[in-house]
Amino acid sequence: MKKVLLVIFVAAVAISCGGNKKIDKIQAQFKEISDAVKKEFAPDWRSKTWEAKLSVSESDGFMVLRGATTERGAKEELLKVLGEKGLSVLDSMVVLPDPKLGGKIYGVTGSSVINFRVSPDYASESATQTIMGTPLRILEKRGGWTRAVTPEGYIAWVTSGSVREMTKEEYNRWMSSEKLVITKHYTLFRESYLAESGVVSDGVMGGIVMSEAEVVPIRMNIGVLPGNRIVNYEVILPNGKKAFVPESDAMPYDKWIESRNPNPDNIIATAKQFLGFPYMWGGTSIKAMDCSGFTKTVYYLNGVIIQRDASQQALTGDDVDISSGFGNLAKGDLLFFGTKATAERGERVTHVGIYIANGEFIHSATSVRINSLIPTAENYYEGSTRLVRAKRVIPKVDMESGITSVKNHPWYSVITD
Repeated sequence: MKKVLLVIFVAAVAISCGGNKKIDKIQAQFKEISDAVKKEFAPDWRSKTWEAKLSVSESDGFMVLRGATTERGAKEELLKVLGEKGLSVLDSMVVLPDPKLGGKIYGVTGSSVINFRVSPDYASESATQTIMGTPLRILEKRGGWTRAVTPEGYIAWVTSGSVREMTKEEYNRWMSSEKLVITKHYTLFRESYLAESGVVSDGVMGGIVMSEAEVVPIRMNIGVLPGNRIVNYEVILPNGKKAFVPESDAMPYDKWIESRNPNPDNIIATAKQFLGFPYMWGGTSIKAMDCSGFTKTVYYLNGVIIQRDASQQALTGDDVDISSGFGNLAKGDLLFFGTKATAERGERVTHVGIYIANGEFIHSATSVRINSLIPTAENYYEGSTRLVRAKRVIPKVDMESGITSVKNHPWYSVITD
């Protein structure tokens, strides 16, 4: 009896191993096809999602295509190639935004600053930030996390409670309402017009909130209780809470938009407001910024949305010839540092700063600071030898993809289609 059982066990193991080898071969073939499709349709995870998975049943070899993508054409190409290779699959791959969202595919940032991560996990690497009132597009929800797209097209994960999700109608009501923009580095939204009343939320420069009514500050009789009352705007935060913010800390959104003038002097003046502010990987707010978060924030506060990461920013704007030094550079140009291209590999951009003049530039490296490209200067930047390219962004506003004014960005307006 023991010999019979042993024979049966050995036979089962042999069948299982043979099946596993076949499954491994199918998975290897699938990965090769999927990688080729990803390379063609979605090479950069920051702007396009491609997560294709194949489940294969060990019992009968039944195959199911799972995962998610923002690229419908990529999914169609994958199914086509799989069919040509004789791999018949059941299609369960989701094209984002997920239909399960039920139309709530719009949203705005609900808190003063929220952190996005590469994966839906607190242990995952920081990716970027958005500030209060920033419009978003919702792609999917998963276990308390939301995958969303920022105005510059960056895709990452954020805790669901940090975002106010909206239908198209709700989003249009928000966008058509009277709004205010925070113009001070930092402010507090309070429960009432009293200076010492309870705090509802904090706010940072560039944040957007809804006005309770016509954008007119509520003027109190300051003489009644000196020091206890201030001139306020009454507002509604993205989370629906009512609050008061000092008139000196905000201005009407329409006036703010019209006052934006992203010329070189204004770019540098804004950048210098953050001297000494701390560096933080993934930061794109005045609370802390990484190098590209700093350049992005400076341009946003001047009414221009540029790409999120240094390697993305380096692909936009007009090239400035730096082959013979920095004589061709102009105030406001972006300087990119990294490693130059070789025969074996391409250029790699890892850092960015904003050129001022006379060889000096401002950037976020441990903190926001001014350094020089000139080796004999006291503030010489040791990384200057890694300068790989320079770009002129200002002339390309609204002339090139990836450099868009807030005024003309479709996400900051009512949806008409």
